[in-house]
Amino acid sequence: MDNTNYLWDTPSDVAMKLAKRIKEIRRRKKITQKELAGRSNVSYATLRKFEKTGQISLESFIKLTMELGLIQEINSLFTEPVYNSIEEVINASK
Repeated sequence: MDNTNYLWDTPSDVAMKLAKRIKEIRRRKKITQKELAGRSNVSYATLRKFEKTGQISLESFIKLTMELGLIQEINSLFTEPVYNSIEEVINASK
């Protein structure tokens, strides 16, 4: 994964990128906001706000990913160590 794309991103920028991806996947699957909200047990208002602002609780985000069939991607986050220095590699082996 190329981290240089995120070098200057703020947390809000990253949240908006995630919201955009979820919206694109929802649309590709031809699911309306109301349908996804009902099926995922996330309120319609919360889903609308997320797609507009990127703001959502972690639990609601996970519910949306589960309903969209993306939970494996969430479960695989942070499973492969990313080392930024040789010191981190040494510390990991202790």
